[in-house]
Amino acid sequence: MGEDNLRVIISGGGTGGHIFPAISIANELKSIDSKIEILFVGAIGKMEMEKVPNAGYKIIGLPIQGLQRSLTKRNLMFLPKLISSVSKAKKIIKDFSPHVAVGVGGYASGPLLYAASKNKIPILVQEQNSYAGLTNKILAKKANSICVAYDGMDKFFDSSKIKYTGNPIRKDLHELEDLREEAYRYLDIDSSKKTILVVGGSLGARTLNNSILANYDKLLGADVQLIWQTGKYYYKKIKEDLREKESPNIKILEFISRMDFAYSVADLVVSRAGAGTISELSVAKKSCILVPSPNVSEDHQTKNAQQLVDKNSAILIKDWEAEEKLVETALSIVKDDEKLIDLSNSIYKLAKPDASNLIAKEVIKLAEEYRNNKNIIT
Repeated sequence: MGEDNLRVIISGGGTGGHIFPAISIANELKSIDSKIEILFVGAIGKMEMEKVPNAGYKIIGLPIQGLQRSLTKRNLMFLPKLISSVSKAKKIIKDFSPHVAVGVGGYASGPLLYAASKNKIPILVQEQNSYAGLTNKILAKKANSICVAYDGMDKFFDSSKIKYTGNPIRKDLHELEDLREEAYRYLDIDSSKKTILVVGGSLGARTLNNSILANYDKLLGADVQLIWQTGKYYYKKIKEDLREKESPNIKILEFISRMDFAYSVADLVVSRAGAGTISELSVAKKSCILVPSPNVSEDHQTKNAQQLVDKNSAILIKDWEAEEKLVETALSIVKDDEKLIDLSNSIYKLAKPDASNLIAKEVIKLAEEYRNNKNIIT
């Protein structure tokens, strides 16, 4: 480690919604200061242990697990794993000697930020959702800065600590207009037809898939195109079930590696309502129908979506009514140019395309203040 280099620990994870923003912040830190040293801390067995090294960063895993909401035997291991994780986090802090610790949400950030606070190291918490998660609500009491993406977060956090930065997104979503012609060729679709993009994340979303399957004949009869990302759990079964009904207007894909292409050609996007996805849709200026997942803590996806609905920036369809309403609503909206334009313009007003830069600058400010004060004291 370079003695004069800034050192940053980024902790959290568990889902792509936490990991990819964390990597975006790390990349932005490196672009501002190439000598900055970054260490990730995640949870053993979770996807960050693979995704972070793939992005070129070192990560150390903690044996932490989440607390199950129902009574299960797994909860018996929660306390021992928490104690072990806190002990390991203290050693990580001692060995790496960071100038700032960043928490991006998820239970993996708890032990690390707790250990950092005990060593008087400044803390930055990034809360992506409109409804703060339990870990972040606890950690925020010790935080120096809290970066948020939604209005009204002072009901969870000390308003003097809040920085309205937005959520970090992939840089390839900032300039979509120039990609459109290439995207039509890449996806092998007709540039003269309206296009609906249905995306349920890398693993897929059962409700979205079932809604498309239940109304497949309606889609076949409509003069529109569908790009349908099923997710890896559902792809083979769906392809088999629809083998006799294949259509050039419907592209069934397991995974979309070029989301910039998919967004660039989409007139309407149907999606879950994760915070990262909403931030991407805002920057991409995409008209959207959001179907919040009911299987998340504090029903935060519904709260995320409702914030957009309140600003006339999205259509919300509840999970339980999607099979009946989703396709009919999507077909109605995609043929209504005025509605598409209104939704697109409204959601773009919420966009924060420079979120990664704003957060990275706040991280560096806290780190430099701590380093300078430490040098004065020593």
